Amino acid sequence: MPRDIPVGNGSMLVAFDREYQIRDFYYPHVGQENHSIGHPSRMGVWVDGQFSWLNSEWQKILNYKEDTLVTDVKAKNNRLKIELQMYDTVDFHLNIFVKEIIVRNLEGRDREIRLFFNHDFHIYGNEVGDTAYYDPDTRAVIHYKAQRYFLINCCDPNKCGIDHFATGIKEVLGAEGTWRDAEDGKLSGNPIAQGSVDSTLGINLEVKAYGENVAHYWIAAGTKHREVVRLNKIIWEKTPEELIRRTENYWKLWVNKEMINFYDLPQKIVSFFKRSLLIIRTQIDAHGAIIAANDSDIISMGRDTYSYMWPRDGALVAYALIKCGYMDVTKQFFKFCAEVLSAEGYLLHKYNPDGSFASSWHPWLKDNQKSLPIQEDGIALVIWALWNHYHEFRDIEFVKPLYKSLIINTAEFMVRFRDEETGLPLSSYDLWEERYGVHTFTVSAVIAGLRAAGNFACAFGEQEYGRKYYDIANNMKNALITYFYQEKEERFARMGTKTLKGYELDMTADASLFGLVTLDVFSPELSIIASTMNAVKEELRVKTSVGGVARYTNDYYHQVSNDIERIPGNPWFICTLWLADYEIAKARNLTELNSVLSIVEWVVDRAFASGVLAEQVNPYTNEPLSVSPLTWSHAAFVTVLVKYMEKREKIAVCAECGNSVLYMHRHAQKPCDSELH
Repeated sequence: MPRDIPVGNGSMLVAFDREYQIRDFYYPHVGQENHSIGHPSRMGVWVDGQFSWLNSEWQKILNYKEDTLVTDVKAKNNRLKIELQMYDTVDFHLNIFVKEIIVRNLEGRDREIRLFFNHDFHIYGNEVGDTAYYDPDTRAVIHYKAQRYFLINCCDPNKCGIDHFATGIKEVLGAEGTWRDAEDGKLSGNPIAQGSVDSTLGINLEVKAYGENVAHYWIAAGTKHREVVRLNKIIWEKTPEELIRRTENYWKLWVNKEMINFYDLPQKIVSFFKRSLLIIRTQIDAHGAIIAANDSDIISMGRDTYSYMWPRDGALVAYALIKCGYMDVTKQFFKFCAEVLSAEGYLLHKYNPDGSFASSWHPWLKDNQKSLPIQEDGIALVIWALWNHYHEFRDIEFVKPLYKSLIINTAEFMVRFRDEETGLPLSSYDLWEERYGVHTFTVSAVIAGLRAAGNFACAFGEQEYGRKYYDIANNMKNALITYFYQEKEERFARMGTKTLKGYELDMTADASLFGLVTLDVFSPELSIIASTMNAVKEELRVKTSVGGVARYTNDYYHQVSNDIERIPGNPWFICTLWLADYEIAKARNLTELNSVLSIVEWVVDRAFASGVLAEQVNPYTNEPLSVSPLTWSHAAFVTVLVKYMEKREKIAVCAECGNSVLYMHRHAQKPCDSELH
């Protein structure tokens, strides 16, 4: 089930499903240590002897307050004649998840309404050895195991502390948990349970006829008992309202830090641009790891998740943030990459948020020989993104310690990792992590990475290194044409497998071929590029009412149709946005440029009401498929919109003075880079 509304602060991430149940609870890293691993933590209401969990019986609207990471959720139950307005957030500074609940009584008489909250923790990602107990000093329930503590509490306008509680056993001998105990409106008061446990707590509210009352609920996370007790005290002193207010203000400042002029773009596109930036931020760990996606439901496919830092995803997300002026959060990403880089200068398949090597299906042995389990595109893209960071911010003191350890070390690896005969990269895994060989996208990324390394070398006065990297990149570009462009088909191959006579080519249409342009390897005006892009557009266009662009012909991942002629694969947001990126690159006037907005609107129209984008959608129904939110999807949208505005600025030039009549970027003029590529 998709994660409709994630909220977080870089150390804690809380994600709800479409039924407004907490399904993922990460701490102390975004993407690492999911303390609920997909098990729902429920909220319910008791009134007049009737009970209802917030399930499908409730009419719900899940959204965010504009320009914030504070949710704005409405839930109405016609049977109970109750309406709830709820605001959830994770404090921007403290590891506290806090919820405000406004309870509206739709009956013409005074009523007692009880709110219940269930917690199905699996601390450290498993249910063994947890403890849940009622703490009389704080009037709260605490879950703990080893160095993880979670204190859960409530307050109403008159007092702090819970009115009902129960702890108990779950998932053992048929026990469902204490949430069942709440359904009669009362809890047993069992003060402690250990093993596989859950808890439920409740608070009573008196609500006048046609009136409303308010309650607050929070979860404080820490590594020690005294830490969560201290956080609980801070909440009492500052009040939950103040934590929500200050966090709302913080995110409004964060997402509006740059003075971007959106001109006449529709407001829904502008709002979605900002929403994408905020959702991206929820998926980034405070220590620099940019996580692909945090949606534990994907576990059901292969007993693994997307909660890892792929260098490929991370670099492309960092690039999007760089284009929007976010220097500090991207600096942390590059520091992370420098710390995990191997001594030989390569990055592995993927990493955990704490920097340890993550699970992988890339083997170290192939054809009875050692084979590096790498995707070279991800390695190269990190250096490409880092050059864009430096070009944007000119922060030489940040780059200086990375120059030898990350930039030159990685560039020298890319130089060594080449075929002596052709000059093309050696075989590695493709960006889709499915095929082993030499891939057009990977070659494009390596060319972009070597050019970036050349730029750095020249900037640091090491012209010899710079010329070497430029020359190798140029020779690789020529080799790519020589070996991978097919005159008969008038397009590039997606990959080749090295043979004694050259390369055996795979001519399957693949959206990754857009990388030839999006990474600035070739001009979009070249005939060999135009013919390639036209072929990709036609062959990968999804020919149903849903539309969009597939990854490649006969894409098997989450495949819902064998009608390959009409549906080469499910439409992916990133692939559809790559088409927009290409159209922007080749646009020569405002009419051509503005035609891209139909693709942009296609994306916005297929997001959840909250603004969350999945990885792909069903080609018949538009329903989300695979994980959500996918950080890369949002980054691709941000990148396309920034490029659209930059191209619009470039096109709209004053005939009288020669200057742009539009101003989008915060730099009126950038330093001349005439000798840099």
